[in-house]
Amino acid sequence: MPPSTPLLTVDVIIELGDRPGRPIVLVERAHKPFGFALPGGFVDCGERLEQAAVREATEETGLAVALEELLYCYSEPSRDPRGHTVSVVFIGSAHGTPVAADDAKGVIVIDPAAPPVGLAFDHDRILADYWRFRQSGRRPSLKV
Repeated sequence: MPPSTPLLTVDVIIELGDRPGRPIVLVERAHKPFGFALPGGFVDCGERLEQAAVREATEETGLAVALEELLYCYSEPSRDPRGHTVSVVFIGSAHGTPVAADDAKGVIVIDPAAPPVGLAFDHDRILADYWRFRQSGRRPSLKV
């Protein structure tokens, strides 16, 4: 019998490189837990993390996303109210106007320095880590 393990997810911080200040894209979730979140979702069996990240980001925003780098992996057991998930978070870039599709019922473009309060999951922490990384060049530190 295989071991019981957390589910694997990916999230993408999409920077819109064709706009001043490189704003980022958030999606409004169509399913529980509701709220705004980074585009992302579950990794399919047989799929590489990078493939899953591009697929999910494109499905939810309609943008052609190019992954640039890995920000960090988030594994706090309580990060998802549906159960234990581990998320690999990428930073990517795109051009154009995002359009909500698939699991997203809406989409917004925000200044990453001033994200909305009360994002789904732990995405407020992820965006705070991302903003510190963009300001300092230092990735989030390991928390043991």
